[in-house]
Amino acid sequence: MNTETTDIVLVTDCNSQSVLFLDYIHQKTGCRVSALNPQERFLMPEGRRALVLLDGDHVNEKDLLVWNTRAEENKAIVLSAFNVRDNKQVMELLIGIHLRGVFYRQDNLELICKGIVKLLEGELWISRPLSAMLIDFYRRQQVNTYRPVCGLTRRELEIVTLLVSGASNTEIAEKLFVSEHTVKSHLYNLFRKINVHNRIQATNWARQNLGTIPVMASRYANGRR
Repeated sequence: MNTETTDIVLVTDCNSQSVLFLDYIHQKTGCRVSALNPQERFLMPEGRRALVLLDGDHVNEKDLLVWNTRAEENKAIVLSAFNVRDNKQVMELLIGIHLRGVFYRQDNLELICKGIVKLLEGELWISRPLSAMLIDFYRRQQVNTYRPVCGLTRRELEIVTLLVSGASNTEIAEKLFVSEHTVKSHLYNLFRKINVHNRIQATNWARQNLGTIPVMASRYANGRR
């Protein structure tokens, strides 16, 4: 990301501390910065990119899904989690949200700035322990993914896994080398079998019944430190 055309947006319960934090980030990165309350409307300026820091203490699940949808619809938006308690919370977040980076509440400002710079350069930013946890989780899921679950076929399990990762019908079709019409047919049968009516309900079902692969699990090759 070009810092001259990139905004850093902190989504949190705005207060004097968040203002001071953003001022520090601005000084270190040169990016334009701003803070938004979780329910506040976000308008993405044309021709700009945004690195969004989602406060793990103040952004609820509904708002997280809204931000995830925004990022899916606009590739100029990059999401990261900020002020996260521990890796357990991270794993819960990763079930349905595309995150490129994770910042813990114990991280100091210098380390946070270092991570932000890496994200601006297009890299991922996660700790080595989390990277190891995700790789282990992914390997275990590979063993269990295609076992019969609730009458689902292997293809339906593949699709629900991609669905939870945030993939669109077009992306699912490309990954599985089938037509979008075929994907829609599988989704219809899948929703009917698990008794849901939309993607969010399917995501929740998968979380409860499959322990679905976190969004970032298959993307990590190296940790940050």
